[in-house]
Amino acid sequence: MERVIGVIGGSGLYQVEGLEGANWVSVDTPWGPPSDQLCTGRLGGVKMVFLPRHGRGHVHTPTSVPYRANIDAMKRLGVTDIVSVSATGSFREEMAPGDFVIVDQFIDRTVARDKSFFGTGCVAHVSLAHPTCSNLSRACFEASEGVTVHMGGTYLAMEGPQFSTLAESKLYREHWGADVIGMTNMPEAKLAREAEICYASVAMVTDYDCWHPEHGEVDVTQVMATLTANSAAARKLIANLPKALGAEHASCRHGCDTALTHAIMTAPDKRDPDLVAKLDAVAGRVL
Repeated sequence: MERVIGVIGGSGLYQVEGLEGANWVSVDTPWGPPSDQLCTGRLGGVKMVFLPRHGRGHVHTPTSVPYRANIDAMKRLGVTDIVSVSATGSFREEMAPGDFVIVDQFIDRTVARDKSFFGTGCVAHVSLAHPTCSNLSRACFEASEGVTVHMGGTYLAMEGPQFSTLAESKLYREHWGADVIGMTNMPEAKLAREAEICYASVAMVTDYDCWHPEHGEVDVTQVMATLTANSAAARKLIANLPKALGAEHASCRHGCDTALTHAIMTAPDKRDPDLVAKLDAVAGRVL
């Protein structure tokens, strides 16, 4: 099938440069409006869809981002692969500000967000043992230029919008084994899996959170300065993705695109028709 690369850009990344035939489109979803219009076009001959996670002008907090609508809109536009680019703090000396980390695991500490498309009337359980697609993650690693990239890392997703306390930072770093910390990749990764879309997370390190004795607490000015410096590397990574991935999307050998095959538990005659109708895009293959 034809590959369609979706890019969800966080702070400091609001557009894909060089997108041919770029067109901002509105997408209606049963879960409400997405964060913003989605920009569609072609890059290197491959279809691409870009969505600013916080909306242009940064209008959504990490908690108020309409995650379900965002993923549903991507699915409706035929996206087969989602690359999430977001700012994070680092718990590791070697993962320094300015570096990229290709995330492969998550610890979800968010508490105030809708985390599933499914619910009462249509229950489903997908596997998240490996929450990112290793094929897509490897392509992101290979597409990176001009920046130090670390392959693999655990992302601690916190609710925010405040940054960590020192006690929390030490807990996540010293006892929980987290490598980076951010506020937006959950439930985004969970919803992408439910929608059977390959998902990769590129964490742009902006600071050392507050655990580092020589760097002190997180400062937004410092964060934005690092993001600005890294924006060129992020744009280069995105520009290289079509070549790294190709125009054809073969069946995912890790099962990302068949995650719902055995996931739905509710008997057909017991399913809520209103909920089933809302699942037309994300779960239409199995419903």
